[in-house]
Formats: sequence, structure tokens, C-alpha cells
Amino acid sequence: MRSQLLRVASRCLWARKIVSPARRHLSCGSLPLEELFARGGPLRTFLERQAGSEAQLQVRGSELLATAKLLSEKERELQETEHLLHDENEDLRKLAENEISSCQKEITQLKHKIILLLIPSEETDENDLILEVTAGVGGGLRHASASIGGLETYKHMKFEGGVHRVQRVPKTEKQGRIHTSTMTVAILPQPTEINLVINPKDLRIDTKRASGAGGQHVNTTDSAVRIIHLPTGVVSECQQERSQLKNREMAMKKLRAKLYSMYLEEETRKRYSARKIQVGTKGRSEKIRTYNFPQNRVTDHRINKSLHDLETFMQGGHLLDELVQSLKDYADYESLVEIISKKA
Repeated sequence: MRSQLLRVASRCLWARKIVSPARRHLSCGSLPLEELFARGGPLRTFLERQAGSEAQLQVRGSELLATAKLLSEKERELQETEHLLHDENEDLRKLAENEISSCQKEITQLKHKIILLLIPSEETDENDLILEVTAGVGGGLRHASASIGGLETYKHMKFEGGVHRVQRVPKTEKQGRIHTSTMTVAILPQPTEINLVINPKDLRIDTKRASGAGGQHVNTTDSAVRIIHLPTGVVSECQQERSQLKNREMAMKKLRAKLYSMYLEEETRKRYSARKIQVGTKGRSEKIRTYNFPQNRVTDHRINKSLHDLETFMQGGHLLDELVQSLKDYADYESLVEIISKKA
């Protein structure tokens, strides 16, 4: 069961999302956009204040204000056109109906554009990452990791960090009781050379003989590498390759990711402590998702969203896409509300 979770996290999710073009939008049906854009509402008031502030104009950019102005014009145009629906001329009424439909679509597009202009992109969205899976309660897998790279890798996987719970009835269970297993997933963005500089004097590098299944090579050479960052006590190790040099490179890569994630976690905590959805740089202790096999259901507890057809979800199909997009939508919404409240 744990191997299934690892495959979902390290293969299905990133493989499907990374190769496809980036999708960054808020779904009208899932978020209260109309409420935000209502007359006298928080977002409308925020935009009006932006228009009267030169300082904010420099921060947010002229494109935001130009889009907000165009939105107001389109809304006025819509109101004027709606009056024609009561005209005695039937041809004019039909023309008005077509114009209203077109105008409503443009207004929706402008609202989405305004939101995307307001929501800042995370500095790590373009980064590659290391995915780590650690055993919790039940199951047999102790630890596993995967290095994942591609287009906007971290952006598509950053909400997967946390405790994933599996509920199922094992084949060996004669009484039909449900067993629960947990696994902690950590999503560690890979820093660039500019993001993080490590002083070699701060490192202690130990080598030892590899252990585990590996044929004649195991216990014959000191190929396993363990690196300790002395100032923080962070430890990274690798023994998956036969070459000590390759293991050292991988251990160093994991160490850099762990140190970088510590920095990001602190920055995230300071900025977004009130958010319901947190970026999963560390393997946090809270339960974020449950895979219930008897009920054929997967539930993400952060947004209280449940999907059925667990087999399709585990294969990385459209249901997985739907859940990932819902998480991104909700995170964008929380970011928007936070921006508005700070400027209120």
C-alpha cells in the first residue's frame, strides 16, 4: 500500500502535470468571485484605492489598473445593453442577447486576469524538487526518495507535503476490519546556486559500507555517504549508487534541498501563518488526505473535497488533475483575500 502512495506522489502526479502547459486560474464555480467583485465589496474597494495611489501603481503595475478600468467599462456596457432586452423591436432584442452573452464572457475573463495580476508567483515555482516519503503507522516501507524535474515541478506538487492516510481491509484480515496506515510526504524544492551557498567548512562527510539488497557490491566498498551540516545538525545520506562520488552528489543535493526548505518554511510561516492550505516543504504532522478503499473514496481534508473512483485517482487520471487544481485554486483565493485584507 505504501508503494502505491509513493507511485502516486512520484510518478502519476508530476508526470501528468509537468508535461502539460501550466494552468493558473481561479474557477468561477468553486470560488466566490462575484462576491469579491460586488459593488462595495473588498476587491472592488481595493482596486479603487489602487487607482488613486501612485505608490501602489508602481507596485502593482499599470496593467492591473488598465484591466480594472476596462472591467468597469464593460460592466457599464452590459448595463446599457440589458435595457434593450425590453425594446419593442424583436431584432434589436436578439442583437442585445448576443451582445450580453459576449460581454459577460469578457467580464469573466477580465476578472480572472485581475486576480492573476494581484496574486504573486512563488519564487520556487520553477524549481525542481526532491520528494521524500517516510513511514508512519503500519506498512513496511521505511523511507524512499525521488528527484523530480521539469516544467514548474514545484508549483504542481508543493501542496502534497503532509501525512497521507490509507484505510483498507487487508487480504489477510478475516474479520473484515479496516486497517489504517500513514505515510509522511515531504516536498523539498531544489535551490539554485544563487538561492543557497553552503560553506564546505560547515560540513562533515562520513563514508560507510552500503547495506541492504545489492548483490556482491554490498559491504565490499565504502560507497555509502552521510553528510552533516554542523551549524544546523541537518543530516543527509545516500547509498543507492555503487559509486561513492555519485552517492556524495545525491546526498549533497538532498542536503541543499533540506536546508533550503528550512529557510522557506520559516518565511512561509511568517507570511502565511493564517492560511488553511500550507506549502508542503516539510513532512508535517497533520493529516492532509485519506485514501479509503472500502468506500472507493479519496478525501483532501484541507478543502473538504472528496472524489470517488480511487483506482482512477491512483493512476493519475483526470480525478487527480481535478483535486490538484482545486488545491491551487483555493490557495490562490486565500492569497487574494490576504492581499486585500492587508491593504484594507
